[in-house]
Amino acid sequence: MLAALMAVTTDYCVNILILKRAEVFTPWMTMVIVVIVGGPLFYVLHSQRLNLKAAKLDLSQSLKIQRQTAEEAERRRREAERTLSRLREHESLYRILANNLTDALSMWWPDGRRRYNSPAIERLTGYTPAEFLVAPNLLGVSEEDGAQAVAAIRTLQTPSDSSTLEYQFRRKDGQTIWIESTYSLVPKEEGGGFIATSRDITERKRLAQELATAAHQAQAAAAAKADFLANMTHELRTPLTAIIGFSGLLRQSSALDETDARQVRLIHEASNTLLGVINDVLDFSRLEAGLELDAEPFKPCEIARSAAALIESQAQAKGLPVLIEFGPGLKPLLGDAARLNQVLLNFLSNAVKFTSEGQIVISVNQESSALGQRLRMAVRDSGIGLPDDMHEAVFERFIQADAGVSRRFGGTGLGLAICKRIIEAMGGQIGVDSVAGQGSTFWFEVELPVTETVANDLPPAPQPAALDRPVRLLLVEDNAANRELIGALLAPFDVEVETAVDGVAAVDAFKAGKAYDLVLMDVQMPVMDGLTATRRIRALEPMGLRTPIVAMTANVLPEQVATCMAAGMDDHLGKPINPSRLLEMVARWGQAEAA
Repeated sequence: MLAALMAVTTDYCVNILILKRAEVFTPWMTMVIVVIVGGPLFYVLHSQRLNLKAAKLDLSQSLKIQRQTAEEAERRRREAERTLSRLREHESLYRILANNLTDALSMWWPDGRRRYNSPAIERLTGYTPAEFLVAPNLLGVSEEDGAQAVAAIRTLQTPSDSSTLEYQFRRKDGQTIWIESTYSLVPKEEGGGFIATSRDITERKRLAQELATAAHQAQAAAAAKADFLANMTHELRTPLTAIIGFSGLLRQSSALDETDARQVRLIHEASNTLLGVINDVLDFSRLEAGLELDAEPFKPCEIARSAAALIESQAQAKGLPVLIEFGPGLKPLLGDAARLNQVLLNFLSNAVKFTSEGQIVISVNQESSALGQRLRMAVRDSGIGLPDDMHEAVFERFIQADAGVSRRFGGTGLGLAICKRIIEAMGGQIGVDSVAGQGSTFWFEVELPVTETVANDLPPAPQPAALDRPVRLLLVEDNAANRELIGALLAPFDVEVETAVDGVAAVDAFKAGKAYDLVLMDVQMPVMDGLTATRRIRALEPMGLRTPIVAMTANVLPEQVATCMAAGMDDHLGKPINPSRLLEMVARWGQAEAA
C-alpha cells in the first residue's frame, strides 16, 4: 500500500516523507500522517531523486552560520559596551583635568559659537563658564586684538598647528589683565572648530617691563659712566698738559740752581705718575666695557726692544741694567702687538719700581702649538718678591702685596688686573713665580698664528723729519696755559703760530681767506666745539684743497678718536702733549702738500 521512509531531525523536528510513486492524498490522510510523525511534514516524490544526506548537510551548515552570526553579534555588543565604558572613563578623566587646570580651556564650533569653557575661565575672566558660553566673542577684548585673534586662527591648517597671541582683557570686575592664548584646530571627526588655552601673564609682563626698564637704566648708567670718565679724563688731562709741559721745559733751563732743578724734576715726575694713574683708571673702565683686539703682523723681539727702550731711563736712574734674552727660532706672529707691549711694559715698570739693586731681564721664547706658536714673554727682577699667598691676588683689581706697598711705592693696584684682562681676552695665561725677598718673574703665554708678512715688510710709518721750510700753524685752544705751552714748545723751530680761542674764531679765520699749513684743533671748547668747526672749515674749502687738521685733545678713547676722524680731521694728538710727538705732527702734516 503506502511505502514511506520517514526521517526525523531532533533539533527542529523536521519530518521528510519520500514516496515511491505519486499518490494522491486526501486531506484527512494528510492529517493522519502529521499526527503520526508528530511535526511538520515535508514530502517529495521519489522521482525527484533528492539526496537525503545532502539535504541534511545543507541544513546543518545553515544552522552553524546562524550560531556564528549570533556569537559575533554578542561579541560586538560586549566590545561596544567596553568601548563605551572606556570613553566614559576618558571623558571623566579629561573633565577632571579641565576642571583642575590653572589654564582656561575654551572651545568654539566652526561657525564661531562658543562650545565649552572650563571652570578656570571664571578665575581668569571673572565670568562663570555659563556666562562666558553665551557672551559675545569680543567680550573684554578690543576690536584690534580680536582681529589679531581671528587672523591667528586663520593661519592654522591642521590640528597639529598652533598660534599664540598676547592681548589685554578687561575682566568682569573692571580690572585689565594680560592674557596669552594658544589656538589650535579641533579635528573634524570631533566636531571641528577650534580650541584655546589661555593663561594670565600680567605678572610676567610686569617683570619683563621691570627688566626692560632696569636694562635701559643700566645702559643709561653705563653711558653716564662713560661720559663721566670721558669728561673727568678731559678735565684732568687738560691741566696736566700745562704741568707736565712747563715742568719739562723748566728742566731744560740752565738758569735753575741745584735745588730748583731738583724740585722741578720732582714736579715733572709726580705729574707723570698722576698721568699714569689716570690712564690706568681709564684703561680699566674701557676693559670692563669690552676689549676689542687688533690683529697685525709683528716680531716679538721688537716688542721686547721697544718696551726696554721706554723703561730704560727709569732703570738707569736706579742703576738697573735691562737685559733681553731671546730664545731660538723666533717667528713673526699675527696679534695685537700694542696690547702685548702694554702688558710687557707694565711688568717692566713694576720691576723697576720694586727693585733697588741687581738687574732686570726680559726673556722671549716660542714653541709650536695647535694654533701656530705659543709665545712666552717674562720679566725677571731681583726685587722685593711676593709671598706665596699673593701670587694670584696681585692680579685682582685694587690689590697690592700689602698696604705698605701702596704707601711706599704708589700705584692704583690696577695695572696687573688690566694685564690679566688683556691676556685672558687673547685666550692666554698670565702668572708670577716669586719668593719673598728674592725677586719675581712675571710672565704671560699666548697662542698666535704665524704670519709670513713681518712688521719690517710693511710700508714704513711716516717718520718725523726736520722742518725744511717755515710752517704757518693755526692753534685752536680755549685754555690759555695750553696755548702758551704749545707756543713755547714750537718756539725753537721755524713755526709761525696763530691762535684762536674757540671754533667760531677758527671758522672766521677761514672765512677771511687766511691760509694755513696745519690746524691744531682742540675738541671740547665753548661757543663752538672742534668737531663742528672742522665740518664748517671743510665746507668752506675750495674744491681740491684740504688743510690738514689734527685733533689736539684730552679725548683719547678709541671711539672719540674715530669721531674726530669722521668729522674730517686727519690725525690725533692726545693730551698731555708729548713734545717729540708734537714736532712729529708738525713735520708730517705741516709740510705735506695740500690735497
